Amino acid sequence: MVSPNLATKKIPTDGEEMNENAKKLFQAIYNDLNREDNNDDETPRIQVSELISKMAFFYEKVRNAVDYEEDHLLRKNAIARILRRQVIIEGLLKVPSTEVLARHLLEELIRGSYLPNNKLPEIKVAEVARTLDKYLRLRTACLSLNNSRLGLKTDINKAKNEIQDNNRLVGWLLTLAACEIEENLGVSQTKRAMVNIMFDSLIQIIKLPVDMPYNQDLEIQIYLSVGRNYARFDDDMLAFVLFKYYNQDWVDDKIDAVFTISDEKIAAVADNITNIRFAIDEQLKHPLRKELDRIVHRYALYFSVLQETIDSNPAKVYNEFKQNPKNFFNAIRKVCNSKYKKAKSRLWRAALRSIIYIFLTKSIFVFLIEIPAINWFNEPLNVAALAINVSFPAVLLFLIVSFTRVPGEDNTDRIVEGVREIALIGHERQQAILLRNLKKRHGLMNFIFNIVYTAAFFVSVYFIIWVLDKMNFTWVSMIIFLFFLAFVSFFSIIVTRGVKELLVVEKKDNLISFLIDLFYMPIIMAGKWLSNNVSKVNVFVFIFDFIIEAPFKILVDVAEEWTKYVKERKDNVV
Repeated sequence: MVSPNLATKKIPTDGEEMNENAKKLFQAIYNDLNREDNNDDETPRIQVSELISKMAFFYEKVRNAVDYEEDHLLRKNAIARILRRQVIIEGLLKVPSTEVLARHLLEELIRGSYLPNNKLPEIKVAEVARTLDKYLRLRTACLSLNNSRLGLKTDINKAKNEIQDNNRLVGWLLTLAACEIEENLGVSQTKRAMVNIMFDSLIQIIKLPVDMPYNQDLEIQIYLSVGRNYARFDDDMLAFVLFKYYNQDWVDDKIDAVFTISDEKIAAVADNITNIRFAIDEQLKHPLRKELDRIVHRYALYFSVLQETIDSNPAKVYNEFKQNPKNFFNAIRKVCNSKYKKAKSRLWRAALRSIIYIFLTKSIFVFLIEIPAINWFNEPLNVAALAINVSFPAVLLFLIVSFTRVPGEDNTDRIVEGVREIALIGHERQQAILLRNLKKRHGLMNFIFNIVYTAAFFVSVYFIIWVLDKMNFTWVSMIIFLFFLAFVSFFSIIVTRGVKELLVVEKKDNLISFLIDLFYMPIIMAGKWLSNNVSKVNVFVFIFDFIIEAPFKILVDVAEEWTKYVKERKDNVV
């Protein structure tokens, strides 16, 4: 493949010419596709038993089924979970070296199919070990400082709070370590380049009104919004971005074999860790967040469509653009249609996973709670109500997914225009995008609106209860039904998010949508509250993480060593 040499070539085609950001993207994708992969057979690689891996892979599938997470977060969350088990639970019995921890971590990830077998070079063990070493040293320094503040006369309740704070701090640091390890293992050069290109583009066009007091935070907030909307970072990964932002030189981008964090640096970070955590939380909850996400979401879609158009063959796409720009934009439309189809397919896969998750973690409690509760309060057993409560969550989610429509041609037209804006000279946005002032609604008006919103919620609940009463539901069955309705209604927002993220044309409001928002949205908000509070208590996750996982992984390790022993004995025969 011939390099397009984007930095110097001119494009004399019908007056259309790529701008510098588009050329950088072409070059980044070209370099990524043509980067030499060191597949030298002599390079030692991490290898595990294929047979034992099937056991671990099955465990991970079951474990993920009872704790719903988006696919792109599964490996990062698995790393955090493994580290918590190794450091917090198993660390009470033994304190292995960081090299041993790193090797066990990578081997577990390979067994769980989060990483390919016999592909990862052994040097990754040392890289991950260095990452773990600095976070474990930071943990020790932070705990030493916290413990030194506890005197002999410390109140018992204060001491208890300090212990809880220490536990939360350790969990937070291990989550940061998991994010750094995930970045080391999985972030492509194209993705890094795209984040920087998007940031450079958006910082030029997004401005604050003169009377808005957040100028010093605008750049980092735009960067975080790019991470949320393009790279799809969750708050843990964004916290890691901010941790690097507040601690320069914490991460070695070049993966230097001799790179290490000095004791002085560790001590300085530990001494300031409370302020750092507070600053990170403030940035994650920043008032500009929602307004920026509304804007950056559109541009993230434009850039991702442009990237997918280039991905197949950068040189070919570039040359076709020079010959006939119309073909390039036809390719953009094809990518849009392909994304719509893939989003619908992913939607159904996510719905299936969600139905399994809801059944395993919620529907089963109908049998565990509803029947004993009915007997306890001497209520009659309504078999029909029981059947509805068991099947209702899956049926409701199925119906919501069925009625979720992919975007139409008007949406594609807007994306094409967006790609023109970000990629072609002469089509750049001429006016800056001014963020809207964050005006607080008058207290009395806000109070009245809250009353109306609450009233709409109770009207909806009253109507539902009236219908259920006509169906002879007991009050216990009604409560369970309402719980599922609220929870699944909110959960459907998460499941259908992949399709809605492709929308850049806002839907027009009508009377039906207004009534749905008025009477159904309060139920969704109730579901959000339940999800953030009650539903976090997932007994199945507790059973897996604290009862099953540790002994199961020990069994897997022993089985792995046994297979190695048998192989060694077999090799000695020859």
